[in-house]
Amino acid sequence: MTDTDFLTIAGRQYASRLLVGSGKYRDLEQTRAATLAAGAEIITVAIRRVNIGQDPNAPSLLDVLPPDEFTILPNTAGCYTAKDAVYTLQMARELLGGRKLVKLEVLGDEKTLFPQMPETLKAAETLVRDGFDVMVYCSDDPIQARILQEIGVVAVMPLASLIGSGMGILHPWNLSLIIEQATVPVLVDAGVGTASDAAIAMELGCDGVLMNTAIAAARDPVRMARAMRHAVIAGREAHLAGRMPKRFMASPSSPKEGLAT
Repeated sequence: MTDTDFLTIAGRQYASRLLVGSGKYRDLEQTRAATLAAGAEIITVAIRRVNIGQDPNAPSLLDVLPPDEFTILPNTAGCYTAKDAVYTLQMARELLGGRKLVKLEVLGDEKTLFPQMPETLKAAETLVRDGFDVMVYCSDDPIQARILQEIGVVAVMPLASLIGSGMGILHPWNLSLIIEQATVPVLVDAGVGTASDAAIAMELGCDGVLMNTAIAAARDPVRMARAMRHAVIAGREAHLAGRMPKRFMASPSSPKEGLAT
């Protein structure tokens, strides 16, 4: 990527298009090491599960990922209603000194963790009215993505496949439709399993990729974080370069003119 190819969210520019989560690591030290290896600037934090000051007597994630080094992105993991999601993010805003950028996710059930879109839309409307800059985990439905954009969210984040599944991008055509109509950044969220999944998402034209389990559950999380960093860069470069057209017939690499006879 060039020095001017920034990811812009809510008016702020980021050099990295890889966003990472902060859960499931062995300890806080590994969390920081993997985050640095990924080159990530935006770190998602599950407010209901991770301490960022709610318990002053326990270790805080902010001790190893301080807000002056990273953009802390509170999310509503574990919320199943709009009411709970809105309350959680209002609490996060207080804990983070009034920061407005948040990630909304409202889940449908504990088994699939699929987005519950009616409640998601309701929560998004409330949060936008309340002055939040809302990034939204959503289904890979272009109609739902368009409605979220009309509400005023700053990014849509369709799932590639189920959270934590590692199944990769199951519906690339759906993602392409969302990207084609997008007026805000589109970031793949959930389902990435390995570096090739991240590269494919970027080659499709996604603006970024968010992942957690793919890195934290790897045998070597720090090395996988580095792999994901390179995959996102490679996929973005390939997208900007424009791939060659696919052909049904062979096409020689060398010109036929001027051959020795």
